[in-house]
Parts: sequence; structure tokens; C-alpha cells
Amino acid sequence: METRGFPTSADIYLELEGRKVAVVQGYTARASKSSRFVEAFGESEPVAAIDGQRKYTLELTRLYATDDAVSDGISFYDLEDFSLVICKPDRKVIYSGCQWNDIQEEGQLNAMVAEKVSLVASKRIETTA
Repeated sequence: METRGFPTSADIYLELEGRKVAVVQGYTARASKSSRFVEAFGESEPVAAIDGQRKYTLELTRLYATDDAVSDGISFYDLEDFSLVICKPDRKVIYSGCQWNDIQEEGQLNAMVAEKVSLVASKRIETTA
């Protein structure tokens, strides 16, 4: 088994239809779920808690479009139903069903770089490397 260090931008990327369309310098992921309590008449405390739906919110920093994506005319603004892939030393984390919420750009004209992208994902999967 090959020993690897911390993830680099080559290990964090956006994928669309099986193709790498952008590399990502950094990310922050937040998971939340809408759990709720079950209350019973006459009880002073809830009798149970029910697991709710999960929601994944991600903040990406410094996205660079790949040469193939640029030549195919793919724009960050047109991306829908894509995946964020994070390759860690011992596993791969994939957030799929992604939609972007917010894109912030800075820099030169016609540069295929986005400074910050906020997105939501419908699913999170972990696989062993």
C-alpha cells in the first residue's frame, strides 16, 4: 500500500459525468440533519429522537478549470448535478448530486478561476482507497 500525505489540489476536484472539470485548492464541509423529538402526552421529556434527512453544505476555495473543461466550454455557472471528490490517504469521499449556491470570482479577465464556491450535495459516500 502506497503511503500518501495530506490531500493536494490534485486530490480534490469536481467531476461531471465521470470527467474531472476543475481542481480545488481547499474546502470546508458541514453536515446537518433535521432530527426531531417524539413527545408523549404526560411525559416531561421526549420519549425518543427520530433521525432526519441529511444535508451537506460545502465551501470551496480556489477552483481551477481543467484544460479539457475550458476547451469544451464548460463554465462554473453552468454546472449542475456534479460531484466533489476528495482523495484522502486511506479513503475517498464523494459528495454527489451537487448544485452551487454562490460563486465569487476575483482576478484577471477570462481566467477560469473561481475564488469561492458554495454548494449543496444530496449524498456523501466514503470508499476505501
